[in-house]
Amino acid sequence: MSFDRDDLIGSSARMIVAETGLSRGGRPMGVPEALILRIAEGRDRAAYAQLFSQYAPKLKAFMMGRGLTAIEAEDLAQDALLNVWRKASYFDPSKASATTWIYSIARNLHIDGVRKQKRAQTLPEDLWAPEPEQAPDTHLIGVQDAKTIGALMQTLSPEQREVVRLSFFEDLSHGDIAQALSIPLGTVKSRLRLALLRLRAAFETRAESKSV
Repeated sequence: MSFDRDDLIGSSARMIVAETGLSRGGRPMGVPEALILRIAEGRDRAAYAQLFSQYAPKLKAFMMGRGLTAIEAEDLAQDALLNVWRKASYFDPSKASATTWIYSIARNLHIDGVRKQKRAQTLPEDLWAPEPEQAPDTHLIGVQDAKTIGALMQTLSPEQREVVRLSFFEDLSHGDIAQALSIPLGTVKSRLRLALLRLRAAFETRAESKSV
């Protein structure tokens, strides 16, 4: 299906979705995961408009927090959500929530843009400087292989896994996570603290079992 970027984004910004109840297939309306599945299955522009209106302002604020201007942040948010339209069929709700997936797309676009800007620059003087010592919690996440991390993450509740992924793997601040998930900042900090305590306990139990 061919489409024009400005046409798709423009029409999405103008549309007002007033549906209530259940969508086709019995999925609840308004849930981001269900909206993405509707886009994947039927290229549903009404679902895209609802998703766009929900995430475009949040992604723009997130990118401005990473140092982009308002115009740059808005452009990147639109590009990220355009990729959501294009790649909706790749979304797997069993692996990540819609919020995590969408923010990951935006973050990767930002990283790619930064890399392109630096490609012609010389290597920084501190390239060979030793890395600063990591905090214990960061070290816990950083040194384990993907299989071990996956096993440890399964000891967390879905809500705790969400904040850990957004904080450590998507590099969102606590404020950005609160905004992305529409929950209080205190809830974010509480979930993250409890998650880290549980991860540490699971890691220690795993290490003890291997040493026996």
